[in-house]
Amino acid sequence: MAISEGEKIPAVTVKNTDMSDVTTDELFGGKKVVLFAVPGAFTPTCSNQHLPGYVENADALKAKGVDEIICLSVNDAFVMGAWGEDRGTGDKIRMVADGNGDLTKALGLEMDGSGIGFGLRCQRFAAIIDDGTVTKLAVEAPGKFEVSAADAILAAL
Repeated sequence: MAISEGEKIPAVTVKNTDMSDVTTDELFGGKKVVLFAVPGAFTPTCSNQHLPGYVENADALKAKGVDEIICLSVNDAFVMGAWGEDRGTGDKIRMVADGNGDLTKALGLEMDGSGIGFGLRCQRFAAIIDDGTVTKLAVEAPGKFEVSAADAILAAL
């Protein structure tokens, strides 16, 4: 069952792009965070729309009280680092690797992409998280890109 608004983010360890461990407590505790997740780095919608929208709107999101913007994908830390560099995320977006899908599974937001050679992946979603509690959750319908876009989350703040 997927996490719901009003629930705390589960305690899980994922990876920064330098391969260091980072806990969900460290990522979300004591601050307001926008987390957006994508099915895969370097995939068309993720690379051409989803991530660039957050890069372009980072200053506007932070002006609304967001302390950090995090991009999550079930990819390894090296891929997430290369993707962030390729897309010019700089210090605007923190790229986080959920290589084993541990956080994705704990959130109940996994999808089976084996039909297209992806294996276990994360559904496309965005969340506003305040001190570890989900205050807004926007999960996309399969094949859609609407409710998790940066402008939709900006409007929800």
